[in-house]
Amino acid sequence: MGRDKALLPWPPSSTNQALISDTFLSAAIRLFFSHVDVVLVVVGNNEAALAPIVYANGAALVINPDPARGQFSSLRVGLHEVLNRGSDAAMVTLVDRPPVRSETIETLEAAFERAIAQRKWAVIPEYQAEHGHPVLLGRELLEAFLKAPETSSARDVEHAHQSEIEYVPVDDPLVVVNVDTPEQYAALDLPLQHLQPR
Repeated sequence: MGRDKALLPWPPSSTNQALISDTFLSAAIRLFFSHVDVVLVVVGNNEAALAPIVYANGAALVINPDPARGQFSSLRVGLHEVLNRGSDAAMVTLVDRPPVRSETIETLEAAFERAIAQRKWAVIPEYQAEHGHPVLLGRELLEAFLKAPETSSARDVEHAHQSEIEYVPVDDPLVVVNVDTPEQYAALDLPLQHLQPR
C-alpha cells in the first residue's frame, strides 16, 4: 500500500483531507464499541502513528514487543490481554480491513450466543463461501490460539478446530475484503454504494 493501512480514510471517497472524519482504525473502534465493553488495539512499530487515534476514540493500546514475529504474535498479545482483563470471549478483526456493517456484527453476536450454547468455540462470517472478519472467539479457541506453537498461523489453528467453529453466511462483502494495494482500496467504493442503507 505504501502507507499504514489502519490510517486509510474511511470511506474511501473521503480523499479531501479537510473532509476526512474517519480512518479504518477509528471507524472500527467506534463500530466495536457499540457491541463490546473494551476495545484493544495491538500495535507494534506503528505505535506513535496509531496511539492518538486509539486514545481519542476511547480504546486501549496493547504493544507487541516483537512485531517482527508477525501477525500471529500480535493476535496472541491481544488475546493474553483479553484474558488478563477477565474476559473469556473476544471479537477480533484486522486493523487493516474496512469496518463491516453494524447489522453484520449483530448477526454474528446472535449466532455466537447460539453457538456457545451448543458448545461451539467460535463464530466466523462467510461471504460467498469465503471466511472473513470479524471473528467471535469463545474461551476454548482463545486458549487454542495461545497454546499453539509460535510458528503457527491463525489459519492453522482455525483449520485444526473447524468442527468447533460455526461459519455464518452474511450478506456483507466487506467481511472478506483485504486491502493490499491502492487499486484494491479505490475499488472499495463499489461495494459501499451497494451497501448503503435502503
